Amino acid sequence: MDTKNLDTPASSAESTIDLDELTRKYDTESRFRRLKGTPALITSIIAIAMSLVTLYVTGFSTLVSMKQKALHLGFVLCLIFILYPASKKGEKGNPGILDYILAFLGMGVNLYLLLQYDAISLRGGLPTQTDLIVGALTMVLVLEAARRAIGKELPILSLIFLAYAYFGPYLPGRLMHRGYSIQRLIEHMFISAEGIYGIPLGVSATYIVLFILFGSFLAETGMSKFFTNLALATAGSAPGGPAKVSVITSALLGMINGSAAANVVTTGTFTIPLMKSVGYKPYFAGAVEAAASTGGQILPPVMGAAAFIMAEFLGIPYVSVMKAAVIPAILYFLSVWLMVDLEARKLGLKGIPKENLPRLGLVLREGGHLVLPIILLVYMLIAGYTPIYAAFYSIVATVIVSMLRKETRLDLKKLLRALENGARGVLSVAIACAVVGFIVGVISLTGLGLRMADVILTLSSNNLYLTLVLAMVACIVLGMGMPTSAAYIVAATVTVPALDKFGVPGITAHLFVLYFAVLSAITPPVALASYAGAGVAGANPTQVGWTAVRLGLAGFIVPFIFVFSPSLLLEHPSVIWTVWAITTAVVGVYSLSASLQGFLITQTTLLERALLFASALLLIKSGLTTDLPGIGLMLLVWFIQRIREQRVSGLNTAGHL
Repeated sequence: MDTKNLDTPASSAESTIDLDELTRKYDTESRFRRLKGTPALITSIIAIAMSLVTLYVTGFSTLVSMKQKALHLGFVLCLIFILYPASKKGEKGNPGILDYILAFLGMGVNLYLLLQYDAISLRGGLPTQTDLIVGALTMVLVLEAARRAIGKELPILSLIFLAYAYFGPYLPGRLMHRGYSIQRLIEHMFISAEGIYGIPLGVSATYIVLFILFGSFLAETGMSKFFTNLALATAGSAPGGPAKVSVITSALLGMINGSAAANVVTTGTFTIPLMKSVGYKPYFAGAVEAAASTGGQILPPVMGAAAFIMAEFLGIPYVSVMKAAVIPAILYFLSVWLMVDLEARKLGLKGIPKENLPRLGLVLREGGHLVLPIILLVYMLIAGYTPIYAAFYSIVATVIVSMLRKETRLDLKKLLRALENGARGVLSVAIACAVVGFIVGVISLTGLGLRMADVILTLSSNNLYLTLVLAMVACIVLGMGMPTSAAYIVAATVTVPALDKFGVPGITAHLFVLYFAVLSAITPPVALASYAGAGVAGANPTQVGWTAVRLGLAGFIVPFIFVFSPSLLLEHPSVIWTVWAITTAVVGVYSLSASLQGFLITQTTLLERALLFASALLLIKSGLTTDLPGIGLMLLVWFIQRIREQRVSGLNTAGHL
């Protein structure tokens, strides 16, 4: 089937919306200079070289970890100073002399560390005067690069932490510590593996860059078009079909993309106009896209980028994170799906006529082979291969599989573009990981994490429920306006120690933090994904934000539940009990959706909504003492609605007679 008929809404939207400008507005990481001529060629060569070196080092070399991180950061700093202007005024122009000098220095200081690391190790890590000068310069360059690429919030936060480390003796109460000299701070941040070149940057230099490259290669094969057509073919004709298409495509693409706001703008220019065309309100359409795109970052197997950092922090295989995350992610997307379905039924909305939709068989024939690299990736991760190994060979598989059809074939031009876009895509995540190293380094140096844990415990009066609420608020506030990876790292270092005090398992605590770091993207007042959706939909940003929170409310509730119910993380030893817990949680999500939408079989009363909400809370938390009353409340409302519907139907029949 020819899908040209479906291009109208998207193209119509693009005629009134500057897609590039909208992406720049809500996704700081996309504010690249619009380079032309020689600067554009130089940038392409450096970016392609970065990707090729990364593939060679990870696939065929055994470079020492510290040297690999230095090489990675050298390319990142070099590209950032060329691609990102110092201010908005420079967005349309080419780089100036200062930008090239900073780019040269960014590569130079990291080449110094790469070449001198063996000598530094032989000295037992004792720095020379030159080491300290280069280290200080590196710190300044990282802060400035982060300011350009991801905004001023994270660099300012890092400077506050550095000031805390220096002014320790002058601070009051529990915050007081002995303090550290500038020389000691430079040494710790530059030479040690707990500062700039710590775990976060190590994850960026290995896992994250490879998975972003994998996504870039998939994008060049036309994977996004395949996902969209697949979603249209399977769900487009259902009631409110375009909204369900949005949920599917945004989840799949958001999982690989890693940037909620960018994904909203990219897929939303197609899905939001389609949703509006079948009768969804603009604010609701924008919220659906925001909630689904944001949720992609908690959806296995890729989960954006932060989950790789989580696995490194915990020292566990990445597949363990995937296993724990799968049921909560399903519950989140089930909630969003049910809400758009109930909204459609409540408003009497139809789907897209089948004759205007692509045929499933044709879609699978034309693009089904593109799923093979993803299947290979999942298989290799489950089989116990490292994520680095799995991602590398999935990239190789993508190139090979693309050759099966002319339309998806990766020729030289597409290969080079994939390499360049992959390097560009990793810049914001990499610099966020580098600058977060300041925060992690200060916490490891001063023991601030334990002090913050004591503060949280004092505020919560040692109550686990209140501690979880405070941790949630801290995660959302710290995550506002920041890339997910950085938000997760900062929030985890501050809040996880408090949860540890209650004996909350490490993976549970970290997943709790990740959820709220991710959901900060749709939570007002700084809800970048929601505001991006509002920009595409032409709706009120605040209304879109709170509607997205309502659609994703399961994501705000489930983390509290899995702290008390390990069954949802597949941690319970009994298979039967785990299946029961998942089943009741699914029913609970249905109750929650019906309560929030005010519709089950028919419109609900205020009392019925309250009963459904209570049923949801009881069912999502596993345990017979909560499950049985939850099921009872759900059935009670269902029977009441069923009787009312039959009565109304009978009256209508009598009226016709």
